[in-house]
Amino acid sequence: MSSSPVNMDGAVFGLLGYPLGHSFSRGYFTEKFEREHIKAEYLNFELPSLNLYQETLDKYPSLRGHNVTIPYKQQIIPLLDELSDEAREIGAVNVVKVTWKNDKRHLKGYNSDVIGFVESIRPLLKPHHTKALILGTGGASKAVYYGLKKKLGIDDVRFVSRKKQTTAQDETLTYEELTEDIIKAYTIIVNTTPCGMHPHVDESPKIPYNQLTANHLLYDLVYNPLKTQFMERGEKQQATVKNGLEMLHLQALASWDFWTGQAD
Repeated sequence: MSSSPVNMDGAVFGLLGYPLGHSFSRGYFTEKFEREHIKAEYLNFELPSLNLYQETLDKYPSLRGHNVTIPYKQQIIPLLDELSDEAREIGAVNVVKVTWKNDKRHLKGYNSDVIGFVESIRPLLKPHHTKALILGTGGASKAVYYGLKKKLGIDDVRFVSRKKQTTAQDETLTYEELTEDIIKAYTIIVNTTPCGMHPHVDESPKIPYNQLTANHLLYDLVYNPLKTQFMERGEKQQATVKNGLEMLHLQALASWDFWTGQAD
C-alpha cells in the first residue's frame, strides 16, 4: 500500500462529476484515510455544470487533488494548466493534482483509468483475444482504447456507438452493424457506457448476446451493480465476464500516487 511522502493532514480530495449517486470512491478513500491514519477528507463535488468548477476550487483552498468521472473527463481539459504526456495522448483526464506555485493554483491532469483497466484485464487475456470492441465513445473509452493498443498489444480495436460518427482513431460501428462475423472475430467486448449502472440496472448495451461464446471476454466498467445485465447475459453464453470494481481500486491507488508525488 502506498504511503504519502508528505504530510496530508487537513488536505481535501474529492470526486468531480454528475450525477454521483453510483460512485464508491468517497467510501473507498474515507476507509483508506481511517485505516492509514491520514487526517484528510474526500468529498463528492456533484456539479451539474463545469461553470461551477472555479467556485468549487475557491471554496476548498485545502484541495490537493480530485478524481474526474462522467461526464467531465474530456470537458475539464481546457480548464487545466498542464497535462501528463499520457493524459494528453489519451485525450481524457480522471485525476487532477492541485498545487500552488507563487501563490497561484496549478492544476495538472493525469489518467489513472488506463492503469486500472490494463492491470485488471491483463490476467484474463488469452491468445485468441486479438480483437476488441469498445462500447461507447466517452472519456473512459479513450483510456480503454489506449490501454488495449499501447499497453496490451491488441492492434484491432473498434468503437461502437448508437450513431455513426468518426473518431480520431476510426469510423465507429453502430450497434445495428454488429454482424455475426464481427461478433465472432472480436472476442473482447468492453462496455464503457453507463448503460446498466444503478439505478438503471435492467438495461444492457444492445449487442447480439445470442452470438457470444465461451471465447468471449466481456468487461464492464460499471461496478454498481456488481453484476450487470451485460455480464449476466454474457455468462449465459459461457463468456468470461468482469466488472469495473478492481479497476476502480487500482485507479484510486494510482490517483493517490499522483497526488502525493509518488508518480508523475
